[in-house]
Parts: sequence; C-alpha cells; structure tokens
Amino acid sequence: MEQLKENTCTMNAHHLTVPRTARYYSLGTASESIKDLWIVCHGYGQLARYFLRHFQVLDNGATLVVAPEALSRFYLDGFSGRVGATWMTKEDRLSEIDDQAAYLNLLLKEQLKQVPEDVRVTVLGFSQGGATVSRWIATEKPQIHRLILWAASFPEDIDFTTSKAAFEDLPVGMVYGNQDEFITPEALDRKKQLMAQLNIVPAVHTFDGGHTIHGETLQLIDESLA
Repeated sequence: MEQLKENTCTMNAHHLTVPRTARYYSLGTASESIKDLWIVCHGYGQLARYFLRHFQVLDNGATLVVAPEALSRFYLDGFSGRVGATWMTKEDRLSEIDDQAAYLNLLLKEQLKQVPEDVRVTVLGFSQGGATVSRWIATEKPQIHRLILWAASFPEDIDFTTSKAAFEDLPVGMVYGNQDEFITPEALDRKKQLMAQLNIVPAVHTFDGGHTIHGETLQLIDESLA
C-alpha cells in the first residue's frame, strides 16, 4: 500500500485486480496449416486494426498475425475525434507493466491452442510496443522463437541480471528507417549498449523511410532472421 501526503491529509493508494475486456485483431485464420504465429504490438497513439494493415505482406495462408490493442485509449486531439491507445504512462507504471504481461501471456496462450504445436512464434514491437514486448519477455520468459524491435526503445528498467536467460539464443532483429525523427545516432548507440548487457547482438536492418512499418523490409527480415 502506498501512502501519500497532500498538505495535512494522508491518502492511501490501493490496488484491485478487476476483469478487463481487451481487444485484438488477427490477419489469417487459425488452423492446422499455420506454420508461423506473429504477435505484433503497436506504438503510442495507434489502434490495432490500423496497425495490422502493415502486415498484409505476411498473409500467405500459413501465417497468423495477431495484433493486441493497448488497454488505455484516449482522444488524439482534444475531447473528440480520432482515438489512439497507449501501453502505459509513468503513472502507476509497475502495475501497468504487470497488466501488460498478464494480457500478453493470456493472448499467446489462447492463440497457441488453435495452431500446431510446432508453430514458430515471432514477437514484433513497434515504437512504444517494443519496450512493452521487451519487458514482457524479460519478466515472463514466454516461449518464442524470434524478436523484432522496430523503431523501438529498449527499456532501461529491465533487470539485466535476471533477464539474460530470457534472451539467450533468441534471434533479435532491430529495424529503423533512415529518416525516422525519433532515432538519433546517440539513441541507437544507447540501445545497442543496453542489448549488449543481455548478450544480444541484433541483426540491424534499415530502410529508406520514417517512423513506420516498411513492407519490403518486413518480408526481408522474415526470410533472413533465423
């Protein structure tokens, strides 16, 4: 329990775990013919159904792409109009991280029930979604086969001592556009330094473009990442 003091008043912060309806979208149909399962997490201010459109290049009849939507939604401009979603803010962040992990664990478990046991699982996190999936993998150690961090900031709050096992022998791809305004040389070097602490040596891919998913590069990584 967290205790807060505001002027002369003492307030106690409490937490209550409640049922929650989460929304996700899928591309492809779960069946015995599925060989690849992708879990793809969108960035800040996006919605899953629009984000999923970037992955149509993977729709080959043997691939199922599942895009979970972050649990917190907000108006992108003022009090009406377009809506976006965010995985977390700085407010009560540890609870948000726990909720994300529980959500993604359940989602992966439900998808694996519907596809062959030998399916290959790829997790992709775009922008804010990259930090989300990295924390999930570090803390929960889900059984996945490949990780792709796209225009993503690797989180500095991971426990680098206990999380090495989660990333051991896990092929990791790091992707960014050469015109991405959020990716500076300094930020890129910092990401590589953080990954090095987990013995991650990512396969780095770039493309001519900005802060977005690039279809041709996505196909290339799918073919080249072990």
